[in-house]
Amino acid sequence: MNTLIAAAIQMVSGPEVGANLATAARLIGEAAKAGAQLVVLPEYFAIMGKQDRDKLAIKEPFGDGPIQSFLAQTAVEHGVWLVGGTVPLACDDEIRVNNSCLVYSPVGECVARYDKMHLFGFDNGAEHFCEADTIAAGHRPVAFDTPFGRVGLSVCYDLRFPEFFRAMLPLDFIVLPAAFTQTTGEAHWEVLLRARAIENQCYVIASGQGGEHITGRHTFGHSMLIDPWGKVIACQSKGEGVVLAELKSSQMDRVRRILPALTHRLL
Repeated sequence: MNTLIAAAIQMVSGPEVGANLATAARLIGEAAKAGAQLVVLPEYFAIMGKQDRDKLAIKEPFGDGPIQSFLAQTAVEHGVWLVGGTVPLACDDEIRVNNSCLVYSPVGECVARYDKMHLFGFDNGAEHFCEADTIAAGHRPVAFDTPFGRVGLSVCYDLRFPEFFRAMLPLDFIVLPAAFTQTTGEAHWEVLLRARAIENQCYVIASGQGGEHITGRHTFGHSMLIDPWGKVIACQSKGEGVVLAELKSSQMDRVRRILPALTHRLL
């Protein structure tokens, strides 16, 4: 890789799949027109239902279905590498789905699938979330190779587990589709993203849901791109949009040369 133009798509998805796909198509088109070669959609881009179980009604078998067809066709249409946020895929458990991050090449081939491993649980008395009620956890990290470098896949709550990212090294990029809550996002989103970039000396591309959803849920947004020194180089706080930046391999090489922390690891 010499230079990669990457885009994080921020959305405020609702319960209607068709409307969400139309929004995603428009924003991906904007990113491609601006020169993006790699485009990342947020977690749950296709549906943010009134209830967590709503995603079960639109689950698809791996390799077939309207959401997967949309991702493959859109990647081809714009000639981009497309990280499809997450898609609810059927699994052996009928009352759950895999929350799967699918990656499509510019020719529409699905080149990677990562099933979210760490499932969010949170209860502060006023807010309660338990993803394990509707999601079956994945079992292994996934990274894939591209002409511009090696990319590690992660989703939302994975961000809190540094050992997960260490297991994928070496990486040039971490992508993280997310739907962070307003509460946890205000407290921890940026500091954790910057830490993952700093400790792994790679770029981080984080694409979030960002705003007040029609269902009443609030997500934190602040989709951002971060360089290997931990500097936020592009960010959008709220609302739908495209967060785009040029990511240079020379910056990553310089960080690793002047502070070779990855070669100093002992464990």
